[in-house]
Amino acid sequence: MQPMEPSETRAGEQGTIESGVFPSWWQPVLLGALAGGMGWGIRGQYGHETGAMIAGLLVSLLLVLLFCPRAASLPAARAIAWCTVAIGFGGSMTYGQTIGLTQDAALIGNWAALGWGMLGLAVKGGIWIGFAGLFLGMGLGGIRYRARELLLLMGALIGLFLAGIYVLNSPFDPANKLLPKIYFSADWYWRPDAEDLKPRREVWGGLLLALLGALLYAGVWRRDRLVWNLALWGMVGGAVGFPFGQSLQAFHAWNPGVFREGLWTKLDPHMNWWNMMETTFGATAGAALGLGLWCNRRSIAAVHHDAEVTISPPLEWLLAGTHVALLVLAEFGPIPIIGFVYSWGLVMGVLPIVASAGGRWWPYLLMLPITAAPIAGKTLRQLAYRETAISPGIGWGVYVVAPMLITTIAAVWFAAQARGVRDGRGLAGPALVLSTWLYFGLNFAFFRFPWPWDSWTGRTPNAIIFFVCAVGLTIAAATVAVRCSGTRGKRGHH
Repeated sequence: MQPMEPSETRAGEQGTIESGVFPSWWQPVLLGALAGGMGWGIRGQYGHETGAMIAGLLVSLLLVLLFCPRAASLPAARAIAWCTVAIGFGGSMTYGQTIGLTQDAALIGNWAALGWGMLGLAVKGGIWIGFAGLFLGMGLGGIRYRARELLLLMGALIGLFLAGIYVLNSPFDPANKLLPKIYFSADWYWRPDAEDLKPRREVWGGLLLALLGALLYAGVWRRDRLVWNLALWGMVGGAVGFPFGQSLQAFHAWNPGVFREGLWTKLDPHMNWWNMMETTFGATAGAALGLGLWCNRRSIAAVHHDAEVTISPPLEWLLAGTHVALLVLAEFGPIPIIGFVYSWGLVMGVLPIVASAGGRWWPYLLMLPITAAPIAGKTLRQLAYRETAISPGIGWGVYVVAPMLITTIAAVWFAAQARGVRDGRGLAGPALVLSTWLYFGLNFAFFRFPWPWDSWTGRTPNAIIFFVCAVGLTIAAATVAVRCSGTRGKRGHH
């Protein structure tokens, strides 16, 4: 990597920022694409809010590593935790039928349906990544957001979410063919004679109103410039990335003849175009967030001050246990009401956002074991109970106990080392490497170990892409560590 560009020293609300270094623009763009592409591609196997958190975790770890190598540990961890949680909010949106408008067999050749579907993906993608940029900006922008304040904010966002559904995503009465005026899923407008349509409830309007409310509060009322700018970069990245990724899959559906010639005759049967769409979307979003933070690098401030702790450790651990129990019950439990309520991203995010703002342990627990818990559980369910590829006993040990034990130990160690430590790379670097290979390994097992030297399956190309991404992120973490050590040594010598 090229030498980094010197930063400025400036005084902000939270104190003086130490003289530091910033990466060249291409580094967060390229590495953000690797982190986002791998994270979002892996999300495709796990789905919804908790799956999206993988991408939020990898991208935010990478960006903190690049831009905040000498950050205070706890506020850096809070920024990472908030971005990880916030990127999951968009998981409440349905988008499968929106993609269907661009590639379903009955709509091939319908350019109007294609355009409408792409517009819907742009709207949903912009909302999805906009939340990630907004909360990452809240963590890095120099304004203190306290736990009680965020509790009130999250309550207001849930209210705006419900209001937005009422205004923009209603009426919804498929039995009488009554759908919202702006509707991006299966609609009789596109297939008036279809008898098999099953329209899905859309909630993008609720999330859009919540996103705008959060943006006005933090960006305008609290005058947090980084929030405003990074949220807009996230919205642009999502609005471009989702249609761009889907354009590859739609091109394949619209032009099958192209893939019956040349190299494609051997490669196409092994291509999972849906997962390629997801990987491309994530790569574009990660690159956009990386470029957005680089363009606003001189607004980064908050991670250079010691963080305030307002929640006692016993309460923190109680809240962590409660949240994990609700996650597990929502995903795997037999109580429908918990699954219904806690499946909404904004509701699921209340405890993590608030507890991470006031706690000393919560940000580290959220980054590592809490994010890993549902992914480990879904891997176990798939391999030990649905496919019976491994015995339940071994599956529990390999895919649940071991990952949870490793991530919990790492989280406790990071938290214990955090007091007075101003070494963001010491947090973000190891956590990035651990998380990268953990999720690569779980996903590789989910893929049934598609080694490239074995007979190729529909999962082999994506597994190769994820491996390249994992190696690239590992090299980046090692390179930053060596550079920072060298810089520190030179300053100590002088």
